[in-house]
Amino acid sequence: MAVPSCADREKCKGELIRCGRAADIFWYPIIAFVLLGIISDAANITLGLESMTWFLLAIVVGLASIGPLIHWAVAWYLNTNK
Repeated sequence: MAVPSCADREKCKGELIRCGRAADIFWYPIIAFVLLGIISDAANITLGLESMTWFLLAIVVGLASIGPLIHWAVAWYLNTNK
């Protein structure tokens, strides 16, 4: 992803909203994977995958959310510092 340009403030605001939504969407599967891992481990059953696999999926999705979060932070910085 390219760094948003501060020359066009409206484009920078659009990047801020889009990246913020993308980062927020990543939280739903993270919470679902963690809950499935906890339930699977507490009940000592396999819910499709082993409990450790659910936790690892949550970690992978969390790491994947770093990109939109950094992009959001840069867009926010460029939007507020003019």
